[in-house]
Amino acid sequence: MPPLQAATVAPAARVRGRLRVPGDKSISHRYAMLAALAEGRSTLANYAPGADCHSTLGCLRRLGVEIEEGSAGAVMMMGRGLGQLRSPSDRLDAGNSGTTMRLMAGILAGHPFAVTMVGDASLSKRPMKRVMAPLEQMGARIEAAEGHAPLTIRGGHLHGIAHRPDVPSAQVKSAVLLAGLHADGVTSVTEPAPTRDHTERALQALGGTVRIDGATVSVTRQQRLTGRPLTVPGDFSSAAFWLVAAASLPGSRIEISDLGLNPSRTALIGVLRRFGAIVLVEPTSVEAGEPIGTVIVEHDRTGQIVIAPEEVPALIDELPAIAALAAHGGEVSVSGAAELRVKETDRIAALVAGFRALGIDADERPDGFVVRGTRPRGGVADARGDHRMAMAFAVAALAASQPSTIEGADAVAISYPGFFETLDRLVR
Repeated sequence: MPPLQAATVAPAARVRGRLRVPGDKSISHRYAMLAALAEGRSTLANYAPGADCHSTLGCLRRLGVEIEEGSAGAVMMMGRGLGQLRSPSDRLDAGNSGTTMRLMAGILAGHPFAVTMVGDASLSKRPMKRVMAPLEQMGARIEAAEGHAPLTIRGGHLHGIAHRPDVPSAQVKSAVLLAGLHADGVTSVTEPAPTRDHTERALQALGGTVRIDGATVSVTRQQRLTGRPLTVPGDFSSAAFWLVAAASLPGSRIEISDLGLNPSRTALIGVLRRFGAIVLVEPTSVEAGEPIGTVIVEHDRTGQIVIAPEEVPALIDELPAIAALAAHGGEVSVSGAAELRVKETDRIAALVAGFRALGIDADERPDGFVVRGTRPRGGVADARGDHRMAMAFAVAALAASQPSTIEGADAVAISYPGFFETLDRLVR
């Protein structure tokens, strides 16, 4: 089936249904990378199906890791052990995946060979200096034109550092910790605000030792990671679009099972309750340190949401979905989110432009946006190659008085290839 270049979204009265979402993108990246550094066999169930996570598998294959992909998201890997990746014969292609490039940079910094990492046009515009600086401080040499990909990483003997990033970033934290597994002494990261902790949990699940002291996370060298079976929970950031749709459309009810409930990822639940939705959370199990359960959201009323700067780190991937709340009534105001301007696209500019094209009242701020609840008339919104923009516009378009077109809808393949098929199944 050829890629979906544009999608038409018809107005919907409500959304209703039960579903599972694809495996968590952030966790899939980390499980694959750490399984490659472990000794022995790991099996990853429910590995994320999107292009980003397959970029990680492609890079690991070039580094000598044996990988077999089965059906239904099953991935079998034979780990090579810490510091044992093989020098590749060609460049590593991270595609559109910033997670792949930044975390792999941390791993490669500890290997005694040079390798160049490239990405697509979007990834080549995203900032890499914030991950380059601590890795160079640890002893790696990294060449990059003006801090952008391609990155040429010349790894080798590393020493531990105590890193204090100015901007909270789970990717930077993870890159430094992964480098720290190959470094002498103690490597620590002290965050200015909490970020997702999947790397820390995955390390412990594979037998690693991680010390957590308040906002500081530390690792040491000479650890032995052991391969094991791992199940990737459902991706909360993908689920966010369905939860928002249910919260904002009268008569809606969505139930999502086998969903990751890591507390560093679920701040959206509180936002939806503030907006006026009924939200039920039913924990069911814990897999490799990751809590899993069912979330049910029903529409009740609409309100006003103000996202303050201190809330942004825990909501950074869900902000496009949250913006779509206001397309169905109410108002959403976000500040302190300048980080959105250096994602797959400038998400502040793209979001406001797309919402306005659909007939929604929206304004940019330097570090955020305001969306005011007016029923959209429908129109043509350009996702600008960004998967979260495509999904946010689709959810907003459900409230329109006329059908809407989402250009660049094929961008959903980055994280959620079956998004539009699921949308067709849930609308009523």
